[in-house]
Amino acid sequence: MTNDFSIKDMIKITLPDGAVREYEAGSSAFEVAKSISEGLARKVLAASINGEVWDAHRPIDTDASLKLLTWDDADGKATFWHSSAHLMAEAVEGAFPGVKFWVGPAIDKGFYYDMDLGDQKITEEDLVLLEKKMNELAKQKNLFIRKPMPKAEAVQYFTEKGDEYKLDLLNNLTDGEITFYTQGGFTDLCRGPHIPNTGFIKAIKLTSIAGAYWKGDEKNKQLTRIYGVTFPEQKELDEYVLMLEEAKKRDHRKLGKELGIFTFNDDVGPGLALWLPNGTIIIEELEALAKQTEKEAGYKRVVTPHLAKENMYLTSGHLPYYADSMFPPMKMDGETYYLKPMNCPHHHKIFDAEPKSYKDLPYRIAEYGTCYRFEQSGELFGLMRVRCLHMNDAHIYCSKEDFAQEFRAVNEMYQKYFKIFGIEKYVMRLSLHDPEKLGQKYINEPELWLETEELVRKVLIESNIPYVEVKGEGAFYGPKIDVQIWSAIGREFTLATNQVDFAQGRSFKLSFTNKDNSPEVPLIIHRAPLGTHERFIGFLLEHYAGKFPTWLAPLQVKILPISDKFMDYANTILETLKKADIRAEIDDRSEKIGRKIRDTEIAKVPYMLVIGEKEMNEGKVAIRRQGKGDIGVKLIDDFVQEIAAEIKDRVSE
Repeated sequence: MTNDFSIKDMIKITLPDGAVREYEAGSSAFEVAKSISEGLARKVLAASINGEVWDAHRPIDTDASLKLLTWDDADGKATFWHSSAHLMAEAVEGAFPGVKFWVGPAIDKGFYYDMDLGDQKITEEDLVLLEKKMNELAKQKNLFIRKPMPKAEAVQYFTEKGDEYKLDLLNNLTDGEITFYTQGGFTDLCRGPHIPNTGFIKAIKLTSIAGAYWKGDEKNKQLTRIYGVTFPEQKELDEYVLMLEEAKKRDHRKLGKELGIFTFNDDVGPGLALWLPNGTIIIEELEALAKQTEKEAGYKRVVTPHLAKENMYLTSGHLPYYADSMFPPMKMDGETYYLKPMNCPHHHKIFDAEPKSYKDLPYRIAEYGTCYRFEQSGELFGLMRVRCLHMNDAHIYCSKEDFAQEFRAVNEMYQKYFKIFGIEKYVMRLSLHDPEKLGQKYINEPELWLETEELVRKVLIESNIPYVEVKGEGAFYGPKIDVQIWSAIGREFTLATNQVDFAQGRSFKLSFTNKDNSPEVPLIIHRAPLGTHERFIGFLLEHYAGKFPTWLAPLQVKILPISDKFMDYANTILETLKKADIRAEIDDRSEKIGRKIRDTEIAKVPYMLVIGEKEMNEGKVAIRRQGKGDIGVKLIDDFVQEIAAEIKDRVSE
């Protein structure tokens, strides 16, 4: 008698802590999670398999490194929100028969889906009904089922359905990379991944309706875009809604208008901000801060023109790859010119203007350069996406030996600014190259890539700076860091980009004479700690809710005489403040003092000086602090001394 048994193939799964476990081939990430903890398994939304995000229930057939993804992981959230987009599409398809869908990606906070409704229209009232339907569908706990599909079969499916949008997507796909996903009664072409089932989605909010051109091209048909956000718990949605309400109050476009910071005008053109006097004061204060900081750090200031010949951008590599983001060329004197989209090539020419030796390095040059980028009209958004921008730009040319020290100093400068502006939460997003795309998307220098990436990583670790790594998002000439900051209400912004460049020096034939008396190509650090005036001031308006710290406030002090008979004393105070370089005005209106105080509060002026008989006779002022009320009576000289120190030290409150 013989025993009939078979031995199943085993695979090795390497976990993030380095532990290696064996499982039967075909096991899923969910089963791995379950073997560790039932509680963990209930939280798993997806998994990273060898760096690629997969469905948690997708079989794993070979040895692999695995990271379980939950709501606490960015990729976990992205999977959750992409799945929510499919849930919304199912609800829309049920309510609007014949709808055709384009794409439905996850975004920074939530998701959207672009769709062609034909002659039908979706209203704000419909969003409420769709939310209700989504909640019903979510409670059904329908599985997200992945099905690989031959291209011919997929083409036939969407041809019969009459869906030109999905057929267009299929044109760029080949057999072996086409998958369909089904949940409940909805099926769509999708590469995934998705969460295990709809039951994970417990809180839903459809936030807005917008128009979006197919493929982002204004020549194409305009589709309907529905935005939404979902959460695994109602409490998180409630907190998010409160944040949105606060964000509306802090909207930089609203505050910018109310406070006289900036404006736009159709005759000037979209995306071209006009800075009003109050906004210009803020710009000048930011420039003064940057210039002081950079001077102390050994930077030299330069000024470059707003345009350059075509050849310079061919050398830099920005043409033709960056051409869509540049303004159209101008023909002059038989030459082609472009408005500059960045300052880098001009700065490289400045470095090359005079011979350099190792004794001249590090060579640090900085300017507030005006750049022009042809953003699509549909992407323009207040100060956050503009066509004319003023950049706190600088480049450091250094040797490999100096790189770590210089890069560390740049990060220390960022941290100094964070402290000044009261930015408590930030993270450096380290973007690396993809080895498989060397020579295509990235310069083909594998050793230099690994060397510079490790140098950057080491500096970040040694400086105790929070950071995350992202593969495949580096610049074509080297690794980069996107500086992510959070406002006071918890909204995330991209402040600036800090880049390491080992390619442009070669492209522009830059060199210095090293200690061996041989030519050597410098490493280049691109940095802009304050980003652009436009984006940073937009951030600050939200961050401070328009209540700028005294040093940055356009108007620092408002003098409020109780009546006209105290105007002479008010003017004396005004002159004293002006001599101390304090920005001040008198409210000389024939209004009651209560009205003057309320209006000054609305204008968000940091200090009010109320003066009447008693204050005049004693040479004093009654001081009110914005948002805090009465803070006491002082001699005018004492007040000037205190506020001058507050301004000099750039106190954040």
